[in-house]
Amino acid sequence: MALNNQISSLLLLFLLFSLSATLPKACAKIATFDEDLQKRAAESYQESLQEYNPNPQDLTDEFNELVGKTLMNENVTRRNLGEDDCKATNPIDRCWRCDRDWAKHRKRLADCVRGFGHLTTGGKAGRYYLVDDPSDDDMDHPKPGTLRHAILQTEPLWIIFKHSMVIKLKNELIMTSDKTIDGRGVLVHIAYGAGITIQFVHNIIIHNIWIHNIVPTSGGMIRDTLSHIGLRTKSDGDAINIYSSNRIWIDHVSLSKGYDGLIDVIEGSTAITISNCKFNHHNDVMLLGAHDSHSIDAIMQVTVAFNRFGKGLIQRMPRVRWGFAHVVNNDYSHWELYAIGGSAHPTIISQGNRFRASNYRYTKEVTKRDYATKDQWMKWQWRSEGDLFKNGAFFTESGQPLEHSKSPLVGMNLIRYRPGSFVGTLTKYAGALKCRKGKLC
Repeated sequence: MALNNQISSLLLLFLLFSLSATLPKACAKIATFDEDLQKRAAESYQESLQEYNPNPQDLTDEFNELVGKTLMNENVTRRNLGEDDCKATNPIDRCWRCDRDWAKHRKRLADCVRGFGHLTTGGKAGRYYLVDDPSDDDMDHPKPGTLRHAILQTEPLWIIFKHSMVIKLKNELIMTSDKTIDGRGVLVHIAYGAGITIQFVHNIIIHNIWIHNIVPTSGGMIRDTLSHIGLRTKSDGDAINIYSSNRIWIDHVSLSKGYDGLIDVIEGSTAITISNCKFNHHNDVMLLGAHDSHSIDAIMQVTVAFNRFGKGLIQRMPRVRWGFAHVVNNDYSHWELYAIGGSAHPTIISQGNRFRASNYRYTKEVTKRDYATKDQWMKWQWRSEGDLFKNGAFFTESGQPLEHSKSPLVGMNLIRYRPGSFVGTLTKYAGALKCRKGKLC
């Protein structure tokens, strides 16, 4: 019997090694061989098609109008603010950070998302789940009170934490739909282990945590729902991997030092907002679109707003394939190769960002296009409006000029042609916040 068990273990190890060596990243960790995951993949793609907005520029105009209103209100009220008054400076933060009782009204956060992920509500419809145990020992039957146990539950949940903790994930944390991970009030670090996988699901909020020093992990049999456990290959080492999913909001997360990417959005994912995050010390920061040959990402629509791309970053802020990226009011400092890039004719609308190039003369250009001749990429719509360029930075535009459903020069939206100078204010509080109950966050 012992010999048979040893042989079985060796066969399993051989299978894992063979699969990890031969399957490409876009195979969703052997979803191809799992009927349950195949069914979920098909259902998720149909949901993503429904979330796809055929007129994405309408939404970008609405977003810019909200930014204008927030800045105008900020200028009017600043003279009356005391030291302890609300310091929120962009429309997402303004929605919730001015409430001293935010800890009693946590779910109001779900009303604050803007951009393509604006329909995301996370676990708002469910109960609170309190994580009080940072351990992550059992991939099949995780212990109640752990983060892994919380995210496996079938029902919507708003997940909060009893105390500060460092969670070292033994293997990737595979999310289920309708969940919010809310780290406000304590210091929650996911570090020194695997990252978060958002695969074939919808309606996820990840808010106010630190994710760093993420490494590849071994894989194996990992439960991804209460009713399903499946074989996973070695993880890639992404901090957050969004795969064939929709209605996702990543907000006030500090990310650094992943083995692979910090945030990947791939394989037909759409309706996503990445906001108020801080990125440091990494090479491949953000990948939007898996492969040049995967046209499934043509439905991808992502808003990247109010983020700080800071120290030690090299490239992909973001790198885009096929889809539509609205990159607005972000702060870029000293990229080492390029800031925004892409291939496979994506649409990239850059508005009101501040680009500060390094002193190295060969990295002044913000943009980088791959795998296309100039005759080809000149047809891609990459447009810059109201961006601020420092230390010789420049953006190479291409494609058709923007056609707005509303004139950009009316009402509060007028500010969108000069918001680059406001980026320092708009992104001042990017990254995870050290909120305290009973005080403004």
